[in-house]
Amino acid sequence: MDISIVIPLYNEAESLPELEQWIARVMKDNGFTYEILFINDGSTDDSWEVIKRLSRENPSVKGICFRRNYGKSPALNTGFLHAKGKVVITMDADLQDSPDEIPELYRMITAEGYDLVSGWKKKRYDPLSKTIPTKLFNAVARKVSGIKNLHDFNCGLKAYRGNVVKHIEVYGDMHRYIPFLAKNAGFNKIGEKVVHHQARKYGKTKFGLDRFVNGYLDLATLWFTNKFGAKPMHFFGLLGSLMFVFGLISTAVVGIMKLYHMYSGHAYSLVTDSPYFYLSLILMVLGTQLFLTGFIGELIVRNSQRRNHYEIEEELNI
Repeated sequence: MDISIVIPLYNEAESLPELEQWIARVMKDNGFTYEILFINDGSTDDSWEVIKRLSRENPSVKGICFRRNYGKSPALNTGFLHAKGKVVITMDADLQDSPDEIPELYRMITAEGYDLVSGWKKKRYDPLSKTIPTKLFNAVARKVSGIKNLHDFNCGLKAYRGNVVKHIEVYGDMHRYIPFLAKNAGFNKIGEKVVHHQARKYGKTKFGLDRFVNGYLDLATLWFTNKFGAKPMHFFGLLGSLMFVFGLISTAVVGIMKLYHMYSGHAYSLVTDSPYFYLSLILMVLGTQLFLTGFIGELIVRNSQRRNHYEIEEELNI
């Protein structure tokens, strides 16, 4: 099969028939064999009934219905598990992503050898309250991920080489960082294509401004787990040791200063009267706690079932 199209959706019953017809026309015009995987994320409208009708009319239409709303990342991850195509395309169900982009995305994967191609909605039909935070968010994501050539991490229109989606796990709200997840899994040839962005035709957006706050928190989590997930002692142990040593030196300095004043005949006060003494103790306690956190983290990693899991691209005579 040439292409699997994974479409997560929530309450998009009005747009689904038009989207399916548009995709079917593009596939027929280009001679692609394909499947459409509609992932119904607990919709409360008639989305699932529409999907079942479309499946009866077009055998290439398949569907998965969640019992409740879990979010876009679990929907994508489920679609990836079931996708059978040589190339996997993801797109939103609200008709803001154009299926006419699919042939070029497919070509970039198969002919140019990209592992992943992300769409870039260079010209957007969104209010400033959405576009300005998006630009800031993408700038931070480029800096943290090291993927300098992507301008729109959150674009739903992406293309993947088939084995890429089988080697990444999309959870929580990590759908924003699939290129980062792919890079961490060893798929480094990541490209970008300017795609057409259309104004929403039906319904209203399902995302609020809180996604930007959550997005930065998820990015920090992804960066930390990628850098220190397998070696927490390198972060917590180092930071804890530095804090403990600094606190110990500070305590010694406070004590030495008191002894100096005692033996030189100067007026002196109790060590416990100095606020620096308590700050030093706090540093030592926090340093000890951070060190123990790293140590416990190491014990957990050592006993993890995936601690020796490495992505193997190819084997020979094994």
